[in-house]
Amino acid sequence: MSDAPGALTAPHVLEYPYTRSVGPVLGRFFAGLRERRIEGIRSRSGRVLVPPQEYDPETAETLDDWVTVGDAGVVTTWAWVGEPRRNHPLDHAFAFALIRLDGADSAMLHAVDAIDEPRMSTGMRVRARWRDETQGDIHDIVCFEPEARS
Repeated sequence: MSDAPGALTAPHVLEYPYTRSVGPVLGRFFAGLRERRIEGIRSRSGRVLVPPQEYDPETAETLDDWVTVGDAGVVTTWAWVGEPRRNHPLDHAFAFALIRLDGADSAMLHAVDAIDEPRMSTGMRVRARWRDETQGDIHDIVCFEPEARS
């Protein structure tokens, strides 16, 4: 134990630094984000998948039919994060949610800045908050925010 007299201790950080190549499908998706555009890909059955996938999840065929979807959508499910950690996308309480964007048939995971938990609900509409200077990565969408109710 480290509390024992004369015990020697040393910090140890276990990590696996690496660089990942995103390939043509995610590369195009991220390039679209740089232009504040969200793209999905149409499966052979006609479903629009966001984020896009290289292969059809039902047939394993290569996919290449790109579709631009909206930057707003509906929360399909969510989990509240009351005490964010250092690596979380926001430094205050928020929700992680699956969001089905307008024009998409699948949902993507992202943060929702709802201010407090009672404002979150399944079925609520949210819209992307874009980073001021986009760079072509998922962080170009800072988070999603509840749309104003009319």
